[in-house]
Amino acid sequence: MTPPVTTSAPITPLTPTQQHVAQHLAGGLAPKEIATHTGLSAVTVRQYIRDIRESLHCPPRCKPPVIVHRLFTALQVPPPTADRPAPKLSSDQLLLLRAVAEHSDTRDIAVAAKLAPADKRAALDQLLAATGAQDTTQLVILAHGWNLLPAEPTRSGASQ
Repeated sequence: MTPPVTTSAPITPLTPTQQHVAQHLAGGLAPKEIATHTGLSAVTVRQYIRDIRESLHCPPRCKPPVIVHRLFTALQVPPPTADRPAPKLSSDQLLLLRAVAEHSDTRDIAVAAKLAPADKRAALDQLLAATGAQDTTQLVILAHGWNLLPAEPTRSGASQ
């Protein structure tokens, strides 16, 4: 398993435009949707997302759920408020939730969740169904709204 990236370097504060793009990203929008909402080109939005990822010390292949998690834990965007009560999740589901929020690589997620790689997809599908999330990014957003993921800043980053 690729170890989480740890750094003592402070998170670089986002510029106002990066902050605006980050808020849309933390709202679950894809880059093309962000471009539509902001009037920026898709290429510019992707560049801003790369800049946001770098300011959060995420590796180059860091996926959106991990970036969103880091935005919330680094207090770069306010955490969402829950629109419904948190579902009852098992300890295994909570472990998978944390793994999805902290790792981008499929194998690293499986190892962190203590799952066989072949079982990860089925377990993740069950977790998405239990939470009503459409995808893993929305899962992380909902989990922060339900306070199922830590809101305090962490020093660990995301595996590639």
